[in-house]
Amino acid sequence: MTEGRESITIRDIDVPFWRIVVIMIKWAIAAIPATIIVAILYILIFGLLSGLIGGLTELGGLGGPVGQLTPPGQ
Repeated sequence: MTEGRESITIRDIDVPFWRIVVIMIKWAIAAIPATIIVAILYILIFGLLSGLIGGLTELGGLGGPVGQLTPPGQ
């Protein structure tokens, strides 16, 4: 056996077309629950942040009733 390292070059990989199709379908199916989990995390994080920011503006007197219009002259 030689003491040095030998370099190896891969020139071609022979994978049948339908095997690649099956792998891509599995990836697509696996992406569905992953997308749901990420969406739930975003909802929780941004809900928490908006609650904190909304609470801070109420405490600081910056917030007011949202969506209420004051009639003219009042």
